[in-house]
Amino acid sequence: MPEKMSLDKVSATLEAIALLAEIIADHGPVLFHQSGGCCDGSSPMCYPRSDFIVGDNDVLLGTVGETPVYIGASQFEVWKHTDLIIDVVAGRGGMFSLDNGREKRFLTRSTVCTPIA
Repeated sequence: MPEKMSLDKVSATLEAIALLAEIIADHGPVLFHQSGGCCDGSSPMCYPRSDFIVGDNDVLLGTVGETPVYIGASQFEVWKHTDLIIDVVAGRGGMFSLDNGREKRFLTRSTVCTPIA
């Protein structure tokens, strides 16, 4: 698959960076995919990089450190005028996400951007 160009539309809190470091220590390189599903809609799902196939229509929002953050094209259309911030809150992660079972989970927050004409 050809490299995707980063849009640099994502950042992370210090708490998210710390949790991400724990997960990488346990599982090796990972990636985030912003969920578009009904159950975990604001949760960036964290997967081992080798276990997740990035789709042709997935958009690379940017990286957190060396961790890429993707979103589906249809979800990106809804959120294209926002910058996403990956944060951490108390609770359980998404069923298949690597933050599950750690009693804290990733959560996406956003800030609205001014569209460029």
